[in-house]
Amino acid sequence: MLASSSDPTLLNRELSLLKFNERVLAMAEDRDIPLLERLRYLCIVSSNLDEFFEIRISSLKEQQRQNPSLVGADGYTPGVAFEHVQLAAHELVDRQNSLLMKEVLPKLSAEGIALLKPVNWSEELRAWAHACFEREVMPMLTPIGLDPAHPFPRVYNKSLNFIIALHGHDAFGRSASIAVVQAPRALPRLIKVPAEVSGIPHGYLLLTAIISAFVEELFPGLEVRGCYQWRVTRNSDLFVDEEEITNLRQALQGELSQRNFGAAVRLEIDRAMPVALAVFLQKEFNLQAQDTYRVSGPVNLSRLMHLCNAIKRPELLFPDYRPYIPPPFDEVQDRPNELFEAIAQKDRLLHHPYQSFQTVLNFLTAAALDPAVVAIKQTIYRTGEDSELMRLLVAAAKVGKEVTVVVELMARFDEQTNINWAAKLEEVGAHVSYGVVGHKTHAKMALVLRRESGHIRRYGHLGTGNYHPRTAKLYTDFGLLTADQKLCEDMDKVFSLLTGLGARRPLKLLLQSPFTMHETMLALIRNEAINVKAGKKGRIMAKMNSLLEPVIIDALYKASQAGVGIDLIVRGACALRPGVPGLSENIQVRSIIGRFLEHSRVFYFYDDGAENVYLSSADWMDRNFFRRVEISLPVLDKTLKKRVIEEAFTFPLRDNQLAWKAQADGSYIKVKGRGKPFNLHQQLMQRLGQ
Repeated sequence: MLASSSDPTLLNRELSLLKFNERVLAMAEDRDIPLLERLRYLCIVSSNLDEFFEIRISSLKEQQRQNPSLVGADGYTPGVAFEHVQLAAHELVDRQNSLLMKEVLPKLSAEGIALLKPVNWSEELRAWAHACFEREVMPMLTPIGLDPAHPFPRVYNKSLNFIIALHGHDAFGRSASIAVVQAPRALPRLIKVPAEVSGIPHGYLLLTAIISAFVEELFPGLEVRGCYQWRVTRNSDLFVDEEEITNLRQALQGELSQRNFGAAVRLEIDRAMPVALAVFLQKEFNLQAQDTYRVSGPVNLSRLMHLCNAIKRPELLFPDYRPYIPPPFDEVQDRPNELFEAIAQKDRLLHHPYQSFQTVLNFLTAAALDPAVVAIKQTIYRTGEDSELMRLLVAAAKVGKEVTVVVELMARFDEQTNINWAAKLEEVGAHVSYGVVGHKTHAKMALVLRRESGHIRRYGHLGTGNYHPRTAKLYTDFGLLTADQKLCEDMDKVFSLLTGLGARRPLKLLLQSPFTMHETMLALIRNEAINVKAGKKGRIMAKMNSLLEPVIIDALYKASQAGVGIDLIVRGACALRPGVPGLSENIQVRSIIGRFLEHSRVFYFYDDGAENVYLSSADWMDRNFFRRVEISLPVLDKTLKKRVIEEAFTFPLRDNQLAWKAQADGSYIKVKGRGKPFNLHQQLMQRLGQ
């Protein structure tokens, strides 16, 4: 369906994010996908929705409170947007739960992988479960009977809880009605049952099932009339007053302790919970019926991800793929001199996860071990709790190298991990900076300074993805290893701006947010329109996670109206309406959803045959252009440029297995496989793998 001329030119961000999760859910619905991978996609949707409510729904609720009558660029007031979003979210959750309970879990059970329900327990299994309850679970539980002396307990964000309907009188003669039991976070949510007890290879008990089965033992002498699981999701955005703080790390540490007790935004409850108990919980958390989601399976479906990771059944998983270290790095990884010589010869392009992230770790290992290296500078946004990369930086500082690390403490949901690493780095004498307050440092850069023939030579790594070895196996990202003097000098200037004070120095090649990236991207888009109007060819291709910035979108609309052909590959949220006559008929938008998460940001402009190609850490969003420190780097080597164009654009635009085509109304249609099947991820695994 095409948008009418009276429709807003921008789509709603939250609805677009839910459409993305519908596409992920479609992977779980695909019966050609291995069964445990289908479960994994269900868990990913659940995890995505958690963050969606913690951040986006929280923001919508705040907008309703502050500006209820303000009409957004999508044509909605906050209240109307909230109604549409909640309706779409309910439909998505119902579809997700139906798929889990009616198809995925029954099929897993047929494969000897089952969540064992109490109704089906044998006497032996019940005895085993009871012993587990008495030994491991019951001592950890603190039942709270609600009365004037026992108010409703403080509930942790996304924690597992139970509400119990009781009848009778206790030892003090008090009338029992409602009790709450909170499941401690130390208790595992999935408990493996020995095969000789369960009778199947992979039998599991949900903690929910064990507590529900033996909950009467927590309330002796009382009648338990019902026991129902529930959890509440809270606003998880952090607020730090940037004008008042003197130490960002200390201020953030204090704020983190309160994150898990923010305002409630969603209530998930057992589908069987009586209305009266549901209303009781709604009132307790100041929520409405539309904020309440009834589920058939576990309230935290993402806990089932453990099954995907723990069960070794190759036939139920994607075929194993092990990325390799590309030449020449496969031959020189243990010889720092030769590794740096290989980078000095020419720029080297890496494409993860098809090529191993170990190459980047080897680059930093060489920097840490090589006595000729005198300094290492690095940005860290997300890296993980158990990070070999961070250990390398610690080791380099210990042996006396000048190590400077810009740690982004405000990386959402990784704040505590980054605080911990910052402390460890400071302990060994590294220079730790938290970047620029008010501007998250999202740029991905590592710079090595090496003394060669009496002078300093710089070697750099710039990329589109985080320095996170685990996600580097799952996310598609480009990285460039370079000794190009201009690029490395630009990197040094950016580091100086992040760690020190002073006026901005012009960069020769890098684009940087919040200074030059937005205006340069606009100029490049407008230049294509100018060329087409002059009778020349015009072409724009862009690949990113999200497209939301309205000025950029308006420039793309105008370029389309001028006749520029535009192909956009946007994995997630996209506010642009493609294919609208008179507005965007020359724009196509695709989304690729498959085995790997598309994460790289790549921008292409034909420029009268010059073919400008940029790799970037930034999406085309307001925050990336104006509230973050980001970089975009030009791909200068002609051979590498050709490769980037093919791998980032030619192949995705040929894909007829993983691709979805966006419609003007914000819906998506799966691209049908016409002709020979072409799967982007399989193609690149074959092309770049061994």
